[in-house]
Amino acid sequence: MKKSLVVFIIGFISSVSVYAVNSTHCPHSCPSGTPGSNYHVYRNAYTLSNNATTKFADWVAYTVNSNTIGGSRSRYWRADPDIWSSRTLEPSDYTSAHATIGTDRGHQAPLASLSNYSDWQTLNYLSNITPQRSELNQGPWNILEQRVRSLANRSDVGNVYVVTGPLYEYHFADLPNADESHTIPSGYWKVIYINQSGTIQTAAFIMDQHLSRNTNFCTTQVTINEVESRSGLNILPQMSNQSSIESRIGYLKNDLGC
Repeated sequence: MKKSLVVFIIGFISSVSVYAVNSTHCPHSCPSGTPGSNYHVYRNAYTLSNNATTKFADWVAYTVNSNTIGGSRSRYWRADPDIWSSRTLEPSDYTSAHATIGTDRGHQAPLASLSNYSDWQTLNYLSNITPQRSELNQGPWNILEQRVRSLANRSDVGNVYVVTGPLYEYHFADLPNADESHTIPSGYWKVIYINQSGTIQTAAFIMDQHLSRNTNFCTTQVTINEVESRSGLNILPQMSNQSSIESRIGYLKNDLGC
């Protein structure tokens, strides 16, 4: 069965029923609470939930470890061939975006952290991209992703699990040359967790699009509960009964340099 047909079936089922999304990138189950019409795409490097209205992923889950981090890779932007064109953007939609609204093509699952996956090219599909303000993308968001890679390279840490996604709390801007309706995120969240000998350690962050390049990412720490409240999602469904984890500033912050 072709991959595109698999995605179509997944999308059709999700439009009429609610079910848990499971992936190796979500050991505690993937986020719930997205629209039933979302398409869920499963790849080696990541899993994502595509939203047809915004044209961006409501969440992307991925796993970072010492084996996934490789050298530099090219950025060849493509529309996602496994998602209907009416549900996602294409490269021409981003024309003049940087000059007009000051945004980069920002990866949700980062290329630098996952470049050793066999399907690393899919990280450049626009389903994994959002228009992210350059000051944020190249500043605190980038620094946080660097700290995740440093954590993943530690000899006492195995897999680092990350779930990330957008917020839509105000109108940020529109892509000046997009020929499809879309909604650019006003900010982003990221939840990071590891399992060390059965103990879950977490950290969560929310960053607004208008953060300056020199913002200390540590100042954007929040609880998982706040991420869930502001995103409308249940980020870690199988941990929902562990309020001590979701209601605190995660202990993993120290390992990320905060």
